[in-house]
Amino acid sequence: MKSLKVSFAELNARERTKALLDEDTFRELLDPFEGFESPHLVRQGIVPQSDDGVVIAKGNINGEPAVIISIEGSFQGGGIGEVSGAKIAGALELALRDNQNGIPTRTIIVYDTGGVRLQEANYGLLAIAEIGSAISALREYTPVIGVIPGKIGCFGGMSLTAGLCSTLIMTKEGRLTLNGPEVIEQEAGIQEFDSQNRRLIWNTIGGEQRFSLGFVDYLAEDDIDSIKNIIIESAGRTEKSHSRSEQVQLYRNRLQKIDPSFPLNSLDLQRKWEEASIEEGESWTEENSDESCIESRGRTWFTALTTKTKSNLTPSVLCADEEIEDERVRYISVVPNLNSRYHRAREGEVGLEEGWTIAHYVREAIEQDDGGDRRAIVAIVDVPSQAYGYTEELLGLHQAGAAAVDAYAAARRAGHPVVTLVVGNAISGAFLTHGLQANRILALDDEKVNIHVMSKQSAARITRRTVQELEEATKKTPAMAYDVLSFSTLGALHELIGGVNASNPESEDIKLIERKIVESIDSARSGPSDLRIRLQSLQAKDNRSASIKVRERLETLW
Repeated sequence: MKSLKVSFAELNARERTKALLDEDTFRELLDPFEGFESPHLVRQGIVPQSDDGVVIAKGNINGEPAVIISIEGSFQGGGIGEVSGAKIAGALELALRDNQNGIPTRTIIVYDTGGVRLQEANYGLLAIAEIGSAISALREYTPVIGVIPGKIGCFGGMSLTAGLCSTLIMTKEGRLTLNGPEVIEQEAGIQEFDSQNRRLIWNTIGGEQRFSLGFVDYLAEDDIDSIKNIIIESAGRTEKSHSRSEQVQLYRNRLQKIDPSFPLNSLDLQRKWEEASIEEGESWTEENSDESCIESRGRTWFTALTTKTKSNLTPSVLCADEEIEDERVRYISVVPNLNSRYHRAREGEVGLEEGWTIAHYVREAIEQDDGGDRRAIVAIVDVPSQAYGYTEELLGLHQAGAAAVDAYAAARRAGHPVVTLVVGNAISGAFLTHGLQANRILALDDEKVNIHVMSKQSAARITRRTVQELEEATKKTPAMAYDVLSFSTLGALHELIGGVNASNPESEDIKLIERKIVESIDSARSGPSDLRIRLQSLQAKDNRSASIKVRERLETLW
């Protein structure tokens, strides 16, 4: 008798976890009775949830040890805050430790998330960077399988982590994108994306579209048995295959075949996508001129710290190799380019070309230095946001961002000291893509240096507050503030550098920054290659104590 199909999407997070694990093997870690609630919601008048919207469970899948991380979309839209983020990152870090110690532990993430929980802002941003770092490292030992079943989908910074998975499973009811339709409409206008047009949304970011362009590996039926069988097949693979985030040249060639100035017919787009191959060469270039080069802090500091520039693959990503005090350094900076083929990425935003180009330059350094001394990589950061556009989302902006994240994380693991220098804005997915995977983060102490998840206008719309109410909330939760001084209290900054002319650096300013970069490189070379140092600072012990306590308790229960 044929078994009846049972919807996976309609289950809650805990039910999904139990459904995937073998019968009678489910064991939840940090369950609701542990009492780990967000310490930041009550003060904003929001009722917390005792598991903070994330279920971590160990058990067996097809008789093999596994850990499942399942996000509850019905609590705060599946938003990632300090506690929920620490549960996910901590579980992935422990699974990595298991596999490094010869204890195979299959790892599955069930996504139902809107991305960063805006009420906790920079807590979520840091947690997602740590989640991405752990997935990138864990994938070297065992397949990391992501499932996007439907309901909420997978949005925001968590879409970058989905783009890092070895295997991604999605139903046609799922959605996968960096920027949600409402955010694009808020930032770029209804003519760019009508958030009420349901057909447009599903044809842009829905499961069938994502599968047709290869951003997911399996388009599954919304059925428990179907999804579990795909997981068993994917988890059992022993051969090492390149993930999408590693296939930089292929995706760069695919984008080269697309002319974004013409309407993108889905069938024609799919044909061009499939025709592209990795052997097509370095043809991606753009014309540049003085008129297209508007000034930005990213360009100012790149010019100040370098004497030469590589032949650029695109004028919006500058790259140069220099020497400072016997240290070889590769500088990378995203800058405005008014001639960009993508009109939503002309003012310094991180778009499709920017994400894949950053990944190219970082992986080029890894390959060139293989077997020799590993140069340092310095990300100069002045990024107002990721690109907010229909074309960007259609062509996989989340995957371009994941490629850059993966490249920076791989560089760290390979022994390249990665240092970030924040000289201007460091906002949202752009900062996750370019800057947050560094061993050490430096920032200029300047009022125009801002770090956050989203513009105030969009954050107000998503949280259904006024901008004034949002600003009032930042007084209760410093992680919601935009200024760099508030960000520094979270312990992720290696140093906040004062006394520098941030807009027009003079020779003494440049010498000071070069000295700080060299000190950071030395520190990174002698420290761990992962991001643990961010939880070891005095500020983190005070202001990210929940992140630390969650990991400690999770390890005890593991």
